[in-house]
Amino acid sequence: MQPARRVAFDVIRAVSSSDAYANLLLPGAIRDAGLSGPDAALATELAYGTLRQSGTYDAIIAQAAGRDLASIDPPVLDALRLGVHQLLGTRVATHAAVNETVNLVALTAGRGASGFANAVLRKVAARTADDWLDAITAAARSDDERLGLRFAHPVWIIRAFRRALAAEGREDELEALLAADNAAPEVTLIALPGLAEPQEPRRRYAATAFGSAGGDPGSVVGAHGGLVRVQDEGSQLVALALAAAQPVRAGERWLDLCAGPGGKTALLAAEALQHGATLDANEVVPARAGLVRRAVAPVPGHVDVTERDGRELAAERPGAYDRILVDAPCTGLGALRRRPEARWRKTAADVPELAALQEQLLQAALEALAPGGTLAYVTCSPHLAETAAVVQTVLRDRSDLEELDARDALRAVSQSPIDLPEPANGSCHAQLWPHRHGTDAMFLSLIRKRD
Repeated sequence: MQPARRVAFDVIRAVSSSDAYANLLLPGAIRDAGLSGPDAALATELAYGTLRQSGTYDAIIAQAAGRDLASIDPPVLDALRLGVHQLLGTRVATHAAVNETVNLVALTAGRGASGFANAVLRKVAARTADDWLDAITAAARSDDERLGLRFAHPVWIIRAFRRALAAEGREDELEALLAADNAAPEVTLIALPGLAEPQEPRRRYAATAFGSAGGDPGSVVGAHGGLVRVQDEGSQLVALALAAAQPVRAGERWLDLCAGPGGKTALLAAEALQHGATLDANEVVPARAGLVRRAVAPVPGHVDVTERDGRELAAERPGAYDRILVDAPCTGLGALRRRPEARWRKTAADVPELAALQEQLLQAALEALAPGGTLAYVTCSPHLAETAAVVQTVLRDRSDLEELDARDALRAVSQSPIDLPEPANGSCHAQLWPHRHGTDAMFLSLIRKRD
């Protein structure tokens, strides 16, 4: 069996059976298997593509098999998903996709199961991808369900995206957004400002951002001692916007309240270093706090990293900070391109609990903000319950706070014009989008405490 397929299958199984994260597991699996170049690229495409489209592939498999998915052994189902992706989502030859998948099923589940897999895959191969999409959407009960099957998104996410786009008067961009979620994102790197220089090709918006020239970016990262690392351009932009929202006075104290895994922390540390400010960081999860320490280690100076509940830490430091980043825990719906299995793990029931936590973190952080200071509330989600609703709830009846125009702040740090429509309700936040900006769907609200 081709090693790339085996690596992809093993990652898919780990995600299905152990709630593993593909983006964390796959790089090590590729290294352990000694894959490089085209083989590494194939393993990545097979694993990510299968996981990303698994909801759609499940509907196809159920129809081709003529049985409920619950009656198919999980390893066989994962192998079928992998085979269907090769048949309908790649240029892999039909005979190779079928034969390799059947052999995989034989190895993992026995000869009897391999005969079943062979029959299902040959039925799938008899139709084109478009024919299958027409077949599975024919019985859809709503337009949203049809979109969900065609673009491999749960219906609740489609509805959340539609509402968020409609809040900008851009509901007609929904299909473009769903398609962008299914496209593998380009690798973007950051050169920490004042410490490293961006290389070519440069990215469009953030002055710190540049693209990978191809291959594994690890060699570029390693060559710069941690002063260059992989980071989405949207993440760079929101951190840069906080640093530039108002002129920095020497001696300012900054806080990254929910810092893990530390990408934005390192960028803020570099910015603080240039302006004579100091930065503290906090991360409640010890393993993620370790990642923060590793992320900031290459930056000269010292970043104090604590492991506290952010709500408690902020409450103990009233008025202590001039700038605070609250990159709140969220559903992560803005990064579905990068975390292929995430769309199938989250549910609408997760949102209220997260929104309550986000509101509590923001409320606490505002108490730690000094008069005249600025706070950035950030989520990697466009869901209105996690974004605009949280900010509106917190700002209600608070005369000591004002929302700055986050769109102007992003424009000020962007090298090129950036399309940021005014929210329909007249608020001042900003939303980045994969289909429009090529970034994760980062939300930014900037709040100033009046002097």
